[in-house]
Amino acid sequence: MTLIYGHRGAKGEAPENTLTSFQQCLAHGVRRCELDLHLSKDGELMVIHDPTLKRTTGRRGKVVEQEAEDLVRLDARHGGPGWKQPCPIPRLAELFERCDFEHWQLEVKSASRVRAARSVQAIKALAEQHGLLDRITVTSGSREVLRALKRLTPELSCGLVAEYAWLDPIKVAQQYGCDYLVLKWTLCTPERIAKAQQQGLHVSVWTVNEPALMRRLADFGVDSLITDFPGLAVSTLRSRG
Repeated sequence: MTLIYGHRGAKGEAPENTLTSFQQCLAHGVRRCELDLHLSKDGELMVIHDPTLKRTTGRRGKVVEQEAEDLVRLDARHGGPGWKQPCPIPRLAELFERCDFEHWQLEVKSASRVRAARSVQAIKALAEQHGLLDRITVTSGSREVLRALKRLTPELSCGLVAEYAWLDPIKVAQQYGCDYLVLKWTLCTPERIAKAQQQGLHVSVWTVNEPALMRRLADFGVDSLITDFPGLAVSTLRSRG
């Protein structure tokens, strides 16, 4: 059975990476999500995709230059589907408290060695505090982040995010002790999926928004799809039987 992850919550239906978006995902009965993390100036894990604020809040500046207390006052409705109420940037801690997901893919964007270390240690501390260690997988396309996970937080499940096949993504995932291989859909062939699964990897594919593509990848045997439209994915995979 192919599992469904809501991409940044339900990015196609509500402002991405906001509490509203994750609640929308849960409303479809989809209890797995993918989200993006950056550290604030004071070291809190903030749920936002870009390192800068412009695209989702219309404000200038970088996430890392702002205190968490100021970031949570910003409205992250810009550039997404229309929404009547303001949708603040959330702390990861708030989502852990308010959203009952059975599994979380937490993507840490590329980071310096120091920031990678701070990020993975902050995730571990928060996951332990909320009793969620066994329900999260930290994913990244950054070698620095994967190295930090392996070195500092080996108890955290981790995954490689692969967008290009210039290196064999399966080999790279194994090199860093990954459990998940998070592939861009253009990299998916039945052969690669089967080979990854034979090596014990969970193959999760992004971003899958077309019903025909959802069905094709499910036929290929991927373990999970990451989609902007979790409701559409539920009805598409259900009608497939």
